[in-house]
Amino acid sequence: MREEIHEAVSRLSNRYITKWKSEGGKVIGFPCTYVPAEILWAAGILPVRMRAMEAMSTSIGDTYFGPVVCSFPKCLLQMAGEGKYSFLDGAIICNGCDTMRRLDDCWRKMGEDIQGALPPYLFHYAAPHKVTDYSLKWFVDETRRFIASLEERFGCRITEDGLRKAIRIYNRGRELLGRLDELRMGERVLISGTEAMAVMIAGTAMPPDVFNELLEEVLAEVECRQEGIPGKRLLLAGSVIDDLDLLRVIEEEGAVVVADTLCFGSRSHKDAVAEDGDPVEAIARRYLDAIYCPRMFGYYKQRFAFLREMAERAGVEGVILQNIRFCDLHGSENGIFERDLEAAGIPCMKMEREYGPLGEEGRIKMRIDAFLERISERKEQP
Repeated sequence: MREEIHEAVSRLSNRYITKWKSEGGKVIGFPCTYVPAEILWAAGILPVRMRAMEAMSTSIGDTYFGPVVCSFPKCLLQMAGEGKYSFLDGAIICNGCDTMRRLDDCWRKMGEDIQGALPPYLFHYAAPHKVTDYSLKWFVDETRRFIASLEERFGCRITEDGLRKAIRIYNRGRELLGRLDELRMGERVLISGTEAMAVMIAGTAMPPDVFNELLEEVLAEVECRQEGIPGKRLLLAGSVIDDLDLLRVIEEEGAVVVADTLCFGSRSHKDAVAEDGDPVEAIARRYLDAIYCPRMFGYYKQRFAFLREMAERAGVEGVILQNIRFCDLHGSENGIFERDLEAAGIPCMKMEREYGPLGEEGRIKMRIDAFLERISERKEQP
């Protein structure tokens, strides 16, 4: 793995963020893919996906959220309370799920109790849960409210021309990441799931134009590889994964993750923003049309079709359906996915875990070993 990618994946801040800040640039973080990074880039602000893989405790998160809650937003709040997001000039919270929506309330309350925990700018960006004419209008209006808020707070001007340029840059990144997917899915696997996920995560923590240049170099390097990567071909789906530990464990046990439907992974770059028409409406439509997250109500059939299409394109031998404990959205949907994928002849393993460092690594290895053995036995059957 290239040094700059490893740094961007393994740390909350990195050389690109440090350089941006040293030159007087502003940085805004957000934890959900429904926040349009194009708008921030058009404002001259560096967009960064918020992660919390450095959390060694949830003491602060437990205080404000309580115990029976998904550990991802709790760890985000923990990082904020410990001052680990001090490099952020602002944060945008989206109602990706009910617990993530509560992050906005809990963070504001924590800011009253812990000095310096609240960023100078905190904005709640609401996304509808269905795609209709009226919900699109609402989301367009919400996006314009977001633009107006940025312009007022940071004294910037977000123009149509600036938005179009930002759209082109991010669409180019999505196109390049699509090529990365093809290198994972091919009959001869040229890049491991761990490497591919590292690239995709790194792209959320650096300027998009710099990332595109780096990604082109990575693709050229990978395309020149001669040796394919052996192992049982798996697809990884479910809750947010923003570090490499789980993929590393899976691939160390004799598998290769050739596809995923994760929000830090291939799901996030599936569709481009239309480059004609009103750019604000085009951005709102693209992000609202992202029905691949179970937060969007009434689209299970489409999500199952997407998951099965990815599995068939990649020629997978099995699917791992993981969810963070107390993640109702992925936990509930994974049960239905398991039923329907098994009925279609695709072996599945459903697994619950905690967010963050793999304290349960031994248990997870045992589950993966048993699953890979099941796949081997299935292949041996007449």
